[in-house]
Amino acid sequence: MSWTADGYVAIVTMYNFQQYRHIQEPGWTLGWTWAKKEVIWNMMGSQTTEQGDCSKFKAGTPHCCKKDPTVVDMLPGTPYNQQIANCCKGGVLNSWAQDPSNAVSSFQLSVGSAGTTNKTVKLPRNFTLRAPGPGYTCGPAKIVRPTQFITSDKRRVTQALMTWNITCTYSQFLAQKTPTCCVSLSSFYNDTVVNCPTCTCGCQNKTQPDSCVNPDSPHLSSIVSSSGKPANTPLVQCTSHMCPIRVHWHVKLNYKEYWRIKITITNFNYRMNYSQWNLVVQHPNFDNLTQLFSFKYKSLNPYEGLNDTGMLWGVKFYNDFLSSAGSFGNVQSEILFRKDKSTFTFDKGWAFPRRIYFNGDNCVMPPPDAYPWSPNASSKLVFSLVITLVATLASLLIILN
Repeated sequence: MSWTADGYVAIVTMYNFQQYRHIQEPGWTLGWTWAKKEVIWNMMGSQTTEQGDCSKFKAGTPHCCKKDPTVVDMLPGTPYNQQIANCCKGGVLNSWAQDPSNAVSSFQLSVGSAGTTNKTVKLPRNFTLRAPGPGYTCGPAKIVRPTQFITSDKRRVTQALMTWNITCTYSQFLAQKTPTCCVSLSSFYNDTVVNCPTCTCGCQNKTQPDSCVNPDSPHLSSIVSSSGKPANTPLVQCTSHMCPIRVHWHVKLNYKEYWRIKITITNFNYRMNYSQWNLVVQHPNFDNLTQLFSFKYKSLNPYEGLNDTGMLWGVKFYNDFLSSAGSFGNVQSEILFRKDKSTFTFDKGWAFPRRIYFNGDNCVMPPPDAYPWSPNASSKLVFSLVITLVATLASLLIILN
């Protein structure tokens, strides 16, 4: 933004362009490595986690002298004289589709012992982003066209002295070795409840009793609080699937022109609450969604002319907060769809979702052959088997004759 006697003042802005993946508490952590011997004299809207060795500075002490500083966001309630626009959210970044106004985070820093012209400034290297754990990979900084700013009266345009961009991408496989959620299914037309596949997110380790928590334990609260696991490591309830999150899809009612389903999200993690959670569901009948109860909805159209994917999230101050495992660790809603006579059927698992994501992570679905079958489909299957059996017997008789 401007030059100083020994460096420059810059504003760093982070945009979360991901449609349905947000960064929740304890928030983002941004790091890099200086190209030369730069220091940070002061910051607004954020701070570094360590100051480093600043003993060689006599006149004034810099904010940070580390070669590889690590920056975190300031908390809400920070004094106004230490804030800038879009700062101080505790590192929380909402997803672009859910809340674009809060999908941006900024901070300002004054860099010293650096260049004072466009040719002498060296770009930082080795950018890292943790949110709060691994998963993001950042590319190199690239010089782009300087950012432009329009004055409040919209009659003048100013621009930065220099701008560079860094792009960070997310991989679920880098973030964790095992899945984090699974899907179970049920319906009104079949008594079968299809649970999450066994050992979806891991198996109970009988040699390590603390690998999960029995919900019937008489000392449940003390077990959870005394666990020696890191803060962001799940401590889950003992289940057959061992997943922190389960999404249950229940085909509830069938009307003449409509049909209704119920979605329940259950948190089995005793060590984590989920604020601003979201769910992405793929089903062909989302192009005829009629009414949604107690969830918010936005259509996601990854391909033109195809409206089969919807994003769901909670209503603010009502159910946008998914509590940790326990009696309050679930949220639920119902969806009413209008039937399209050319495609609607209960046969072959058509009424169940094709894919589900929770907070951007792909949830493991049961195998298709385990889906609850409709009675009509079962009778058709039995009838088909009988016809096949009769045909086989007839062919045997012909051969014998």
